[in-house]
Amino acid sequence: MTSIVQRQVSAEVTQILQAAGVSPLMSRLFAARGVVDVSQMSTNLSSLLPPQSLTHNQAMAKLLADAIAANKKLLVIGDYDADGATATAVAVKGLRALGANVGFLVPNRFEYGYGLTPEIVALAALQKPDVIITVDNGIASVDGVQAANALGIQVLITDHHLPGLETPQAACIINPNQHGCSFASKHLAGVGVMFYCLLGLRAELRERGAFVQKTEPNITELLDLVALGTVADLVKLDENNRILVEQGLRRIRAGACSHGVTALLKIAARAPATASAQDLGFYVGPRLNAAGRLDDMTLGIQCLLAETESQAVQIAQQLHDLNVQRRSIEADMQDSANISLEEIQIAHQYSISLYQPDWHQGVIGILASRVKERHHRPVIAFADAGDGLLKGSGRSIAGLHLRDALDLLSKHQPDLIVKFGGHAMAAGLTIKLEDFNLFKLSFEIVVKSLITEADLESLLEVDGNLSVNDMTFQAAQMLENQVWGQGFAPPLFYDAFEVISQRILGEKHLKLSLKPISSQSSPVIDAIYFNQTDLLDNRIQAAYQLQTNSYNGAQKVQLNLRYVAN
Repeated sequence: MTSIVQRQVSAEVTQILQAAGVSPLMSRLFAARGVVDVSQMSTNLSSLLPPQSLTHNQAMAKLLADAIAANKKLLVIGDYDADGATATAVAVKGLRALGANVGFLVPNRFEYGYGLTPEIVALAALQKPDVIITVDNGIASVDGVQAANALGIQVLITDHHLPGLETPQAACIINPNQHGCSFASKHLAGVGVMFYCLLGLRAELRERGAFVQKTEPNITELLDLVALGTVADLVKLDENNRILVEQGLRRIRAGACSHGVTALLKIAARAPATASAQDLGFYVGPRLNAAGRLDDMTLGIQCLLAETESQAVQIAQQLHDLNVQRRSIEADMQDSANISLEEIQIAHQYSISLYQPDWHQGVIGILASRVKERHHRPVIAFADAGDGLLKGSGRSIAGLHLRDALDLLSKHQPDLIVKFGGHAMAAGLTIKLEDFNLFKLSFEIVVKSLITEADLESLLEVDGNLSVNDMTFQAAQMLENQVWGQGFAPPLFYDAFEVISQRILGEKHLKLSLKPISSQSSPVIDAIYFNQTDLLDNRIQAAYQLQTNSYNGAQKVQLNLRYVAN
């Protein structure tokens, strides 16, 4: 069951924004998303939170500057998702530009799992680094840091994940979510933290006179990668993150970005000159992530570090092929999951736990997400990890903090979960194969104790109706050029329409002509309803996005239907 809920808009705030020169439509949309002053809409780099306000960033800069001065060997250890890949690329490019001797290593998820483990430290030690720098991981790597310290390798942690009860004994940690950090934005992605680290290091080197005899590197040249990692990691797009993403998009549109990002956009048939945040999230991110899901994220990082267009194009094609393979695996897994779900009375359950022996470890997170979207319940999908273990990936709904739920379960039954970690909406865990049924029952009991039946009802937030005068190509363009994303949702309008015509397109989509019922003089407008083959009634209530549609040189506006009420 889906309930339509209209976002609340303050008329007073809307008037304030309009008085400052913002259009009536955008004023209403921004006000509904918590913007109360036009200054919050600034996308200038000068409006970014200052690097020195990130706790320990200046201490980190001094340690890195000392390491560069002593020509120490630095090794960046990243994560195998898009945030980890972009953070690794930003670290390597930025540190090299600032004079460092630096390489990188990323764990293969199937051999080593996540984070700076003792096993990864042993692998890293073969390269004889003086300093290990973690990106997008490390805050929970107590044992790994201890192993590095024992080998005389200094560890510097840059991360954004929530800390556990014990803090690793690293030489320095920067993480907006670490205990005692006063940084005003808690939503930096791992790549954003590394970008702030480089800003701090450049300031420190500037003070030391490092750029008297040579040109100071422009760290903002890395913002295309920062934008990609920020959008792909689904962190909240607060004011600070919106600036990072907007500035990165401007570089991409101007052709002033890395060869890798350009190649990934083009292989996905997206035009760099008109790139949007949605392009990064839905087209570039999945192709980059495919390397970490099915193979080794080293390939993705090499694409982002590519120094020539031809090299980037070649690697982007490999990533594209991996993504096609990933989609095929995902489709097969969804089919088998649907068969399993037919045997379950989902309406009477508060959670869903699934396992099939042939499921792919790298794709269970996507599967969990798809099942959650369909059934609006916390979902954990498991795959065989060998040695009698299962690896699980979970996705949650708004009412349940998934990591806290797993933490509570582990307190009730200390031997049930081997290890776990994550966020409110996503988490990973390991259990014994023999404990799957016990976990399924125990997780259901914990979830049932934390949420109510009302939480299981899907809510669709909309921005009310859209006037016929705003259903224009120019308005659609304006909306597409704005940065939308996690925590700053793309506009979704809700109106009544008369269905003038409809036909099935490509055997899986509905192509429609609609006439808004709100006005007799309303023009007929094109619409598309993806993955829908059932014909609609003559009159419908629909939630939709306003989009541009360029086809055969013609530029038109169309409605992308996201939900049609029964």
